[in-house]
Amino acid sequence: MGLHFGNLARVRHIITYSLSPFEQRAIPNVFSHGVPNIWRRFSSQVLKVVPPFVAAYLLYSWGTQEFERLKRKNPADYEHDQ
Repeated sequence: MGLHFGNLARVRHIITYSLSPFEQRAIPNVFSHGVPNIWRRFSSQVLKVVPPFVAAYLLYSWGTQEFERLKRKNPADYEHDQ
């Protein structure tokens, strides 16, 4: 009758393996292995990632404050004006 979708071409020399959906466990050991693994990975990377962000935030906030300070006029320059 014709070829069905998924069997449209014959592919040779490629081996595929699959596991039956009935033999898979969708969420095995999430709480006993997954959460401690997430914590371990987070704690090992936090000292590499956070300091540049803190430095960038401090630099940005200092620059913003300095810009606002320099944008204002000096009141001492206008003390003796009428």
